Amino acid sequence: MSALLSNEVFSAIAMVLTFVAFYPYIRAILKGKTRPHVFSWFIWAAVTFTVATAQLAGGAGVGAWPIAVSGLITGGVALLALSKSADTSIHRADWIFLALAATALPLWWLTNDPLAAVLILTSVDLLGFGPSIRKAWTLPHEENALFFTLGAIRNGFVVLALEHYSWTTALFPAAVGLACIGFVAMILIRRSVLGPVVAGLTR
Repeated sequence: MSALLSNEVFSAIAMVLTFVAFYPYIRAILKGKTRPHVFSWFIWAAVTFTVATAQLAGGAGVGAWPIAVSGLITGGVALLALSKSADTSIHRADWIFLALAATALPLWWLTNDPLAAVLILTSVDLLGFGPSIRKAWTLPHEENALFFTLGAIRNGFVVLALEHYSWTTALFPAAVGLACIGFVAMILIRRSVLGPVVAGLTR
């Protein structure tokens, strides 16, 4: 029974959910049914992979592996989005989010403190939702609610997979998981307010 509830098993489940979540999302991008906001995805890619490094320094162990894998795949999604005519519209707020991300990431190396790094990078990652929230508010049918639902579940398993619990190891997956839940709720509410989806877009 203990083997079934081991950190490695939870980590493996989280990684499987990562691939399960990304596969249909990538297919939707390739088919033009989902148009992710490129700024958000580049911010998420940089932050997620760096957080995995900070988590390992804080003793997360196998719990950091799904975060690292997610960071690599997220970077791939950002590049794919650029090549597939994704949403590249840029507003002043988008530049603010990107500038904050670019400013915060180097602070991880300056502080040399895993907790400080996770606090900084979690804030940046949540700020990365900004452009997507703005877009999803007006075009909720262009976002993939299932992807973010699986992301919330995946982060739950990441927390379960942690070998050591502390603010350093648990803050990022817990905060991002809650953010995913909130984002999905907003998408569904806005869809109900705006009415049926236009043919050809992801529900």
